[in-house]
Amino acid sequence: MDYLKTFLNGYGGYANYLWQEITHPGWHNYFYWLIGVSAFFFLLEILAPWRKDQPRFRKDFWLDFFYMFFNFFLFSLIIYNAASDVVVRFFNDGIKALAGFDLQASNPMQHWPMWAVLLTGFVVRDFVQWWVHRLLHRSSFLWEFHKVHHSVEQMGFAAHLRYHWMETIVYRTIEYIPLALLGIGLYDFFIIHIFTLAVGHYNHSNITVPGWVTGGVLGLLVGIVIATSGFDVHILKEPCILIQLVVVAVSALAGSLILGKWMKKIFNSPEMHIWHHAHDMPESHPYGINFGLSLAVWDYLFGTAVIPHDGRDVRLGFPGVEAFPDGFISQVKHGFGKN
Repeated sequence: MDYLKTFLNGYGGYANYLWQEITHPGWHNYFYWLIGVSAFFFLLEILAPWRKDQPRFRKDFWLDFFYMFFNFFLFSLIIYNAASDVVVRFFNDGIKALAGFDLQASNPMQHWPMWAVLLTGFVVRDFVQWWVHRLLHRSSFLWEFHKVHHSVEQMGFAAHLRYHWMETIVYRTIEYIPLALLGIGLYDFFIIHIFTLAVGHYNHSNITVPGWVTGGVLGLLVGIVIATSGFDVHILKEPCILIQLVVVAVSALAGSLILGKWMKKIFNSPEMHIWHHAHDMPESHPYGINFGLSLAVWDYLFGTAVIPHDGRDVRLGFPGVEAFPDGFISQVKHGFGKN
């Protein structure tokens, strides 16, 4: 009954949370972060499109726009706030019953500074998601659900958001337990999630950005954290506004110059991810390539990074995509029974 109470409390709290999100804009408000990040990349696609002959409102744009709220807001956070609490309690209680050891209470990360918790959580989550993504391609059962995401035939930022609801269950079931047992809380997850949301939008966007620019953006973000002493980074002691501006500028410049040539090897990019959505896979990788969600480094480490040439105009989809359901209702039912 305790697990049922935890589950119901999660949903009861979510109703209040949902109303609070919509009616109270703020920096910790996921609803408006989602809209803001989406609007930013849509503006970039309009001002500097990579595929200039692709319509601004590309094929299935409004379908993907609906998926954005269905998956990332209405469904994904419901599962996270309710079901995940039950799973972690059950898992941790099971270990205590069998071994007499409380994993969460003994977690050393509870004494770490916030920046270390966020960095560890981001890397661990991305690594787990990389393997889950490979599983979605390797398992014929799960691939039928993942086909919804790969049914995109014209790429844009909102394509990031088109995926079958079963993927949420698979990803959250596998990824959340290690995160929770590491001590990643809801607020930590929120920050990681916003960052990965922006990277995912970027990977699917109809834009192309040099590495020195993305390196500068990363340096800028790090500089802001240092200058404001955010996330328990206490390098500066009550700096004046001039010092803060100098730190941000130097950090952005350093990121551009030092990380610029490595950014597309470390992080995923539109130029890399477009090949993941290619209609035809290379014979050497029949189950897919470039599986990285935020980080590209896993593909380079495990030999699945393949960029044959400039993929700007490569055909997207998969063999048989022409006959794949093109409506929301038919897509969310896809994968069950005979297809």
